[in-house]
Amino acid sequence: MDTLHTCGLKCVALEHVGVKKGGQVLLDDVNLELHCGGITAIIGANGAGKTTMLRAILGDQKHTGRVLFSDHNGNEVDKIKIGYVPQKLDFDISSPVSVADLFGAVRTRRPAFLGPGKARKAHIADRLRDAGCEALAGRRLGELSGGELQRIMLALALDPIPDLLILDEPVSGVDAGGLEQFYKTVSDLRRHYHMAIVLVSHDLELVARYADNVALMGGRLLAFGPPEYVYATDAFKQVFGGVQVRLPKGGSR
Repeated sequence: MDTLHTCGLKCVALEHVGVKKGGQVLLDDVNLELHCGGITAIIGANGAGKTTMLRAILGDQKHTGRVLFSDHNGNEVDKIKIGYVPQKLDFDISSPVSVADLFGAVRTRRPAFLGPGKARKAHIADRLRDAGCEALAGRRLGELSGGELQRIMLALALDPIPDLLILDEPVSGVDAGGLEQFYKTVSDLRRHYHMAIVLVSHDLELVARYADNVALMGGRLLAFGPPEYVYATDAFKQVFGGVQVRLPKGGSR
Protein backbone atom coordinates (compact mmCIF):
# COMPACT_ATOMS: atom_id res chain seq x y z
CA MET A 1 0.00 0.00 0.00
CA ASP A 2 1.09 3.61 -0.58
CA THR A 3 2.11 6.19 1.94
CA LEU A 4 -0.23 6.55 4.88
CA HIS A 5 -3.31 8.56 3.94
CA THR A 6 -4.76 11.10 6.36
CA CYS A 7 -8.54 11.03 6.31
CA GLY A 8 -9.99 14.51 5.87
CA LEU A 9 -13.13 13.49 7.71
CA LYS A 10 -13.83 13.07 11.40
CA CYS A 11 -17.27 11.51 11.19
CA VAL A 12 -20.51 11.03 9.34
CA ALA A 13 -23.58 11.73 11.47
CA LEU A 14 -27.14 10.68 10.73
CA GLU A 15 -29.62 12.81 12.65
CA HIS A 16 -33.26 11.70 12.76
CA VAL A 17 -33.02 10.21 9.27
CA GLY A 18 -36.27 8.76 7.95
CA VAL A 19 -37.45 7.39 4.61
CA LYS A 20 -41.00 6.74 3.38
CA LYS A 21 -42.11 5.24 0.07
CA GLY A 22 -45.73 4.96 -0.95
CA GLY A 23 -46.85 5.47 2.62
CA GLN A 24 -44.54 2.72 3.90
CA VAL A 25 -41.90 3.64 6.47
CA LEU A 26 -38.54 2.20 5.38
CA LEU A 27 -36.41 4.04 7.94
CA ASP A 28 -37.61 5.71 11.10
CA ASP A 29 -35.64 8.28 13.13
CA VAL A 30 -32.14 6.84 12.67
CA ASN A 31 -29.39 8.52 14.71
CA LEU A 32 -25.89 7.18 14.11
CA GLU A 33 -22.25 8.27 13.88
CA LEU A 34 -19.58 6.69 11.67
CA HIS A 35 -16.00 7.64 12.53
CA CYS A 36 -12.81 7.59 10.48
CA GLY A 37 -10.55 4.69 11.34
CA GLY A 38 -13.49 2.43 12.20
CA ILE A 39 -15.48 -0.33 10.50
CA THR A 40 -19.23 -0.24 11.11
CA ALA A 41 -21.23 -3.28 10.00
CA ILE A 42 -24.94 -2.97 9.27
CA ILE A 43 -26.91 -6.14 9.95
CA GLY A 44 -30.57 -7.09 10.05
CA ALA A 45 -33.24 -9.14 8.32
CA ASN A 46 -34.18 -8.63 4.67
CA GLY A 47 -36.17 -5.43 4.26
CA ALA A 48 -34.73 -3.91 7.44
CA GLY A 49 -33.61 -0.72 5.66
CA LYS A 50 -29.91 -1.51 5.40
CA THR A 51 -29.41 -0.54 1.75
CA THR A 52 -31.87 2.34 2.13
CA MET A 53 -29.66 3.80 4.86
CA LEU A 54 -26.57 3.49 2.67
CA ARG A 55 -28.38 5.26 -0.17
CA ALA A 56 -29.35 8.08 2.21
CA ILE A 57 -25.67 8.52 3.14
CA LEU A 58 -24.69 8.49 -0.54
CA GLY A 59 -27.29 11.16 -1.30
CA ASP A 60 -29.20 8.86 -3.64
CA GLN A 61 -32.24 8.52 -1.38
CA LYS A 62 -34.60 11.34 -0.44
CA HIS A 63 -35.01 11.43 3.33
CA THR A 64 -36.06 13.48 6.32
CA GLY A 65 -33.52 14.45 8.95
CA ARG A 66 -29.90 15.23 8.12
CA VAL A 67 -26.73 13.46 7.03
CA LEU A 68 -23.78 15.56 8.17
CA PHE A 69 -20.06 15.33 7.41
CA SER A 70 -17.58 16.98 9.77
CA ASP A 71 -13.82 17.51 9.68
CA HIS A 72 -11.29 17.13 12.48
CA ASN A 73 -12.10 20.61 13.78
CA GLY A 74 -15.77 19.72 14.13
CA ASN A 75 -16.73 21.91 11.17
CA GLU A 76 -19.36 20.71 8.73
CA VAL A 77 -18.13 20.03 5.20
CA ASP A 78 -20.33 19.81 2.12
CA LYS A 79 -18.39 17.29 0.08
CA ILE A 80 -16.25 14.30 0.94
CA LYS A 81 -14.66 11.55 -1.13
CA ILE A 82 -16.87 8.46 -1.05
CA GLY A 83 -15.99 5.05 -2.47
CA TYR A 84 -18.90 2.69 -3.12
CA VAL A 85 -19.09 -1.04 -3.88
CA PRO A 86 -22.68 -2.00 -4.78
CA GLN A 87 -24.40 -5.37 -4.40
CA LYS A 88 -24.51 -5.93 -8.14
CA LEU A 89 -21.81 -5.47 -10.72
CA ASP A 90 -22.75 -2.78 -13.23
CA PHE A 91 -20.51 -3.51 -16.19
CA ASP A 92 -20.46 -5.98 -19.05
CA ILE A 93 -18.38 -8.96 -17.94
CA SER A 94 -18.47 -10.35 -21.49
CA SER A 95 -16.41 -7.38 -22.66
CA PRO A 96 -12.99 -8.29 -24.11
CA VAL A 97 -11.28 -5.42 -22.26
CA SER A 98 -8.85 -6.10 -19.44
CA VAL A 99 -8.97 -4.91 -15.86
CA ALA A 100 -6.29 -2.29 -16.58
CA ASP A 101 -8.27 -1.10 -19.62
CA LEU A 102 -11.35 -0.68 -17.44
CA PHE A 103 -9.45 1.50 -14.95
CA GLY A 104 -8.06 3.65 -17.73
CA ALA A 105 -11.52 4.21 -19.19
CA VAL A 106 -13.29 4.91 -15.89
CA ARG A 107 -11.07 7.74 -14.68
CA THR A 108 -9.67 9.29 -17.85
CA ARG A 109 -12.59 8.93 -20.30
CA ARG A 110 -10.07 7.28 -22.59
CA PRO A 111 -11.65 4.53 -24.75
CA ALA A 112 -11.14 1.20 -22.98
CA PHE A 113 -9.69 -0.51 -26.06
CA LEU A 114 -6.79 1.97 -26.09
CA GLY A 115 -5.70 0.91 -22.61
CA PRO A 116 -4.41 3.22 -19.86
CA GLY A 117 -1.71 5.79 -20.52
CA LYS A 118 1.74 5.36 -18.96
CA ALA A 119 1.02 7.81 -16.15
CA ARG A 120 -1.97 5.72 -15.06
CA LYS A 121 -0.32 2.30 -15.00
CA ALA A 122 1.59 2.72 -11.74
CA HIS A 123 -1.44 4.32 -10.11
CA ILE A 124 -3.68 1.44 -11.23
CA ALA A 125 -1.16 -1.04 -9.85
CA ASP A 126 -1.30 0.69 -6.45
CA ARG A 127 -5.10 0.53 -6.27
CA LEU A 128 -5.17 -3.12 -7.36
CA ARG A 129 -2.52 -3.89 -4.75
CA ASP A 130 -4.61 -2.19 -2.08
CA ALA A 131 -7.52 -4.47 -3.01
CA GLY A 132 -5.31 -7.57 -3.09
CA CYS A 133 -5.75 -8.17 -6.82
CA GLU A 134 -2.69 -6.73 -8.56
CA ALA A 135 -2.17 -10.03 -10.39
CA LEU A 136 -5.47 -9.48 -12.23
CA ALA A 137 -4.43 -6.33 -14.12
CA GLY A 138 -3.97 -8.08 -17.45
CA ARG A 139 -6.95 -10.42 -17.16
CA ARG A 140 -10.12 -9.95 -19.18
CA LEU A 141 -13.29 -9.20 -17.24
CA GLY A 142 -15.07 -12.26 -18.61
CA GLU A 143 -12.37 -14.55 -17.20
CA LEU A 144 -12.80 -13.45 -13.59
CA SER A 145 -14.66 -15.23 -10.81
CA GLY A 146 -17.29 -13.48 -8.70
CA GLY A 147 -14.79 -12.93 -5.89
CA GLU A 148 -12.20 -11.51 -8.28
CA LEU A 149 -14.76 -9.14 -9.79
CA GLN A 150 -15.70 -7.90 -6.32
CA ARG A 151 -12.05 -7.11 -5.63
CA ILE A 152 -11.88 -5.15 -8.89
CA MET A 153 -14.95 -3.20 -7.76
CA LEU A 154 -13.20 -2.52 -4.44
CA ALA A 155 -10.09 -1.29 -6.26
CA LEU A 156 -12.22 1.06 -8.39
CA ALA A 157 -13.87 2.39 -5.20
CA LEU A 158 -10.39 3.25 -3.89
CA ASP A 159 -9.62 5.53 -6.84
CA PRO A 160 -9.20 8.15 -5.47
CA ILE A 161 -8.64 7.04 -1.86
CA PRO A 162 -11.95 7.91 -0.15
CA ASP A 163 -12.72 9.39 3.24
CA LEU A 164 -15.72 7.06 3.47
CA LEU A 165 -15.90 3.58 1.93
CA ILE A 166 -19.38 2.05 1.57
CA LEU A 167 -19.78 -1.67 0.84
CA ASP A 168 -23.27 -3.06 0.22
CA GLU A 169 -23.09 -6.85 0.68
CA PRO A 170 -19.79 -6.87 -1.21
CA VAL A 171 -19.08 -10.60 -0.93
CA SER A 172 -22.35 -12.23 -1.99
CA GLY A 173 -21.59 -15.48 -3.82
CA VAL A 174 -17.96 -15.63 -2.63
CA ASP A 175 -16.66 -18.82 -0.98
CA ALA A 176 -15.67 -18.96 2.71
CA GLY A 177 -11.94 -18.49 2.07
CA GLY A 178 -12.62 -15.53 -0.18
CA LEU A 179 -14.91 -13.99 2.43
CA GLU A 180 -12.26 -14.08 5.14
CA GLN A 181 -9.62 -12.64 2.83
CA PHE A 182 -11.93 -9.84 1.68
CA TYR A 183 -12.68 -8.80 5.27
CA LYS A 184 -8.97 -8.88 6.10
CA THR A 185 -8.28 -6.62 3.11
CA VAL A 186 -10.96 -4.17 4.27
CA SER A 187 -9.49 -4.19 7.78
CA ASP A 188 -6.03 -3.46 6.36
CA LEU A 189 -7.46 -0.53 4.37
CA ARG A 190 -9.00 0.89 7.53
CA ARG A 191 -5.70 0.72 9.39
CA HIS A 192 -3.55 2.07 6.58
CA TYR A 193 -5.74 4.85 5.24
CA HIS A 194 -7.73 5.67 8.41
CA MET A 195 -10.93 5.89 6.36
CA ALA A 196 -14.44 5.39 7.71
CA ILE A 197 -15.85 2.08 6.44
CA VAL A 198 -19.48 1.00 6.55
CA LEU A 199 -20.60 -2.34 5.17
CA VAL A 200 -23.78 -4.41 4.98
CA SER A 201 -23.17 -8.04 5.89
CA HIS A 202 -25.02 -11.28 6.63
CA ASP A 203 -21.94 -13.07 8.01
CA LEU A 204 -22.26 -12.52 11.74
CA GLU A 205 -19.02 -14.27 12.69
CA LEU A 206 -16.88 -12.25 10.29
CA VAL A 207 -18.61 -9.11 11.54
CA ALA A 208 -17.71 -10.13 15.10
CA ARG A 209 -14.05 -10.55 14.11
CA TYR A 210 -13.55 -7.46 11.97
CA ALA A 211 -16.13 -4.76 12.78
CA ASP A 212 -15.53 -2.17 15.48
CA ASN A 213 -19.24 -1.41 15.78
CA VAL A 214 -22.48 -3.01 14.62
CA ALA A 215 -25.73 -1.27 13.70
CA LEU A 216 -28.68 -3.66 14.01
CA MET A 217 -31.49 -2.46 11.77
CA GLY A 218 -35.18 -3.25 11.73
CA GLY A 219 -36.67 -0.25 9.94
CA ARG A 220 -35.02 1.75 12.69
CA LEU A 221 -31.83 1.45 14.70
CA LEU A 222 -32.50 -1.41 17.13
CA ALA A 223 -29.05 -1.59 18.71
CA PHE A 224 -25.60 -0.07 18.19
CA GLY A 225 -22.20 -0.78 19.68
CA PRO A 226 -19.37 -3.33 19.62
CA PRO A 227 -20.35 -6.78 18.28
CA GLU A 228 -20.21 -8.43 21.69
CA TYR A 229 -22.69 -5.88 23.04
CA VAL A 230 -25.14 -5.93 20.11
CA TYR A 231 -25.13 -9.73 19.89
CA ALA A 232 -26.18 -9.96 23.54
CA THR A 233 -29.22 -7.68 23.18
CA ASP A 234 -32.83 -8.82 23.19
CA ALA A 235 -33.27 -7.06 19.84
CA PHE A 236 -30.59 -9.27 18.26
CA LYS A 237 -32.24 -12.41 19.62
CA GLN A 238 -35.61 -11.30 18.26
CA VAL A 239 -34.17 -10.71 14.78
CA PHE A 240 -31.87 -13.73 14.52
CA GLY A 241 -33.55 -16.18 16.89
CA GLY A 242 -31.29 -18.80 18.42
CA VAL A 243 -28.28 -18.13 16.18
CA GLN A 244 -25.05 -18.76 18.08
CA VAL A 245 -22.11 -16.57 17.09
CA ARG A 246 -18.56 -17.36 18.13
CA LEU A 247 -17.03 -14.16 19.42
CA PRO A 248 -13.26 -13.77 18.95
CA LYS A 249 -10.96 -14.10 21.95
CA GLY A 250 -8.67 -11.14 21.74
CA GLY A 251 -10.31 -10.31 18.39
CA SER A 252 -9.04 -9.69 14.89
CA ARG A 253 -9.88 -6.01 15.22
